Amino acid sequence: MLSVRGAKGEVKKRLLSKQVLVSVENGVVVIQAKRSTKRERKVAGTFCAHIKNMISGVSRGHEYSMKICAGHFPMNVSVSEGRLIIRNFLGEKKDRTVKIPKGVSVRIEKEVVRITSPDKELAGATASSIELGCVVKNRDRRVFQDGIYIIEKARKG
Repeated sequence: MLSVRGAKGEVKKRLLSKQVLVSVENGVVVIQAKRSTKRERKVAGTFCAHIKNMISGVSRGHEYSMKICAGHFPMNVSVSEGRLIIRNFLGEKKDRTVKIPKGVSVRIEKEVVRITSPDKELAGATASSIELGCVVKNRDRRVFQDGIYIIEKARKG
């Protein structure tokens, strides 16, 4: 279990592989492969990318921006008690809700939803679940383009 702490929070991640070992020696993360095969180099590179994302997340944070698009019915979006509530989506009477996991903060600024988290994967999964919470069904998607869509993703590394 690798843990990284910083100004924006803490991120814990388990990096498991039988062939690639991850250890911390004197404050430096060391990634070692038993043999130098192509597959082990790929896994080591993936682990390096995960660690870079963890470090940048706790220092700068990761942010996703999403736009609320409502052409037919005025959609109302609010955040309460760890849930994002979408009201009046395509004129539906029933509210749609999306669960917001711990460690993720969601702000609504007029027509833009901002998702911030030190964990890049958690922020991306939350943005994806919000986008999937507004799927248009039984209507022509070329005409009914209402929903909440990702307009800006988190930066690399």
